[in-house]
Amino acid sequence: MRAKLTSVVAAILLGVAGTALAGERCDVPQDQWQPQAALEKKLTAMGWEIKRIKHEEGCYEVYALDAEGQRREVYFDPATLESVGGEDD
Repeated sequence: MRAKLTSVVAAILLGVAGTALAGERCDVPQDQWQPQAALEKKLTAMGWEIKRIKHEEGCYEVYALDAEGQRREVYFDPATLESVGGEDD
């Protein structure tokens, strides 16, 4: 039971930290954002299977399986559509 509670607390803290980092990574005015569909097209062309894309603290946050079938949670700059980090950062 204690290990499970520790895991839950760690997951919550990592989620909060990830959100804070996203805000520091993406500071682009909304009128300069590329459409979400452009990011989805780029990633599917790279072999990714998109599960969900959402806006998080000024970034696009993508939940997907990459070309190797690995689960990914990655933040993308909405103007350049370049990766600005993810779950491992």
